[in-house]
Amino acid sequence: MTFSGTPRPRLRWHHAETELDDFAIVSYRVSAEALGRLLPAGFAPMEFAFDGGAAAMVSAVAFRDRDFHFRFCPPAAISCGQINYRAYVTAGGEPGVWFFGTSLDHPVVAVPRLLWGMPWRRERIRITADWDAAPARWRLDGDGVSCAAAEPAAPPERLDGFTGESHWMAVLTHPTLGWYRRRGGGVGTYSIWHPPMRPRHLTAESARFRVFEELGLTTPESRPHSVLAQESIHFDIHTPPRRMRANGALRRGSGPPSGEV
Repeated sequence: MTFSGTPRPRLRWHHAETELDDFAIVSYRVSAEALGRLLPAGFAPMEFAFDGGAAAMVSAVAFRDRDFHFRFCPPAAISCGQINYRAYVTAGGEPGVWFFGTSLDHPVVAVPRLLWGMPWRRERIRITADWDAAPARWRLDGDGVSCAAAEPAAPPERLDGFTGESHWMAVLTHPTLGWYRRRGGGVGTYSIWHPPMRPRHLTAESARFRVFEELGLTTPESRPHSVLAQESIHFDIHTPPRRMRANGALRRGSGPPSGEV
């Protein structure tokens, strides 16, 4: 069965849109216990039935932002690398992703960090790709990050830990709800929408992500579970984000989220 995505919510004047180029989701299998220790109360890691036993998953999602803009403004002339570090979790039974942080290679990173308390920081990021090569290649270099991946002769018959294509497509490529720890305290949340990905499977030749290593989730020797990549994809971002009260209720926030969940 082909994954058909989710219905597109009606766009409002205060929402944002963006194009994400050279997009890749680099995922790792990690200890559910170790991940659980990093999450706030009320959040739990999703667990997957891998061949070697149950475990959780995290991903580094890297891309180049292009033409990000709020719908009431013209597109901004910004093109820069971005990496979102996320874990697959549930909160109150609702599936989504927990964001450890975002790296952005542009001075505008100060806006979400200082004004809205989002866990963003500025770092050097360089992403290149050759989608027409044989094999296609994708590469990431930056402060504390590196990944080189190439497309194999044939896609894998299955992804370990998932029951089939619709399962991993829904979990890895199409989470629409995300949460993050606000710098001033508490939890924020927001949602996005994009059309279903039509990812190409790449194989990582090398990969390191300092954020995951510092969190104790991976080591320098850890190998990615999978790399799912796409040349370009459109995203709607449902701004502004909201704040989660101590009882789990949500209230409106006041700032834009990342360009990707």
